[in-house]
Amino acid sequence: MKKMIGIWAQTENGIIGKDHVMPWHLPAELQHFKKTTMGQVILMGRVTFDGMKKRVLPGRTSIILTQDQAYNAENEDVLVMHSKEEVLDWYQKQEKSLYIIGGSQILKLFSDQLEELIQTEIHAEIDGDTYAPEIDQNLYESTHQVHHPKDEKNPYDFTVHYYKRKELD
Repeated sequence: MKKMIGIWAQTENGIIGKDHVMPWHLPAELQHFKKTTMGQVILMGRVTFDGMKKRVLPGRTSIILTQDQAYNAENEDVLVMHSKEEVLDWYQKQEKSLYIIGGSQILKLFSDQLEELIQTEIHAEIDGDTYAPEIDQNLYESTHQVHHPKDEKNPYDFTVHYYKRKELD
């Protein structure tokens, strides 16, 4: 069954980016992200996509949300959409889950639609200029978490928290 899921990584001080990229390198966290989103659809804002140097992640459908009507993703495999309504309309007409991957504004824009959250907490305070979105955690219940200790390739411990939206009364 398809779902709309927010997925992001943040530091203990709430940082998700610096100069439009992630200010850390954690191969194990990237593997988790790849495994989780493979074969599904990922939605990101233009700034996030540009920060990835317009690199398309293989094995996933990418949607870029931008207000720039003339925006060129420079890749025919990328869908460019210009409004939340356009994304939701597209989502309803297909069968895959939609992972909202960022940035902060895009996560916030879709926060009322998110059925699940997958939040990686990096156990460090890292300098940055972009903060995680404020999502009302009271609407969600924790289902489980997975801790990853630091090792020779991953300089920080991190914990992946999984939440699902509580039934709305």
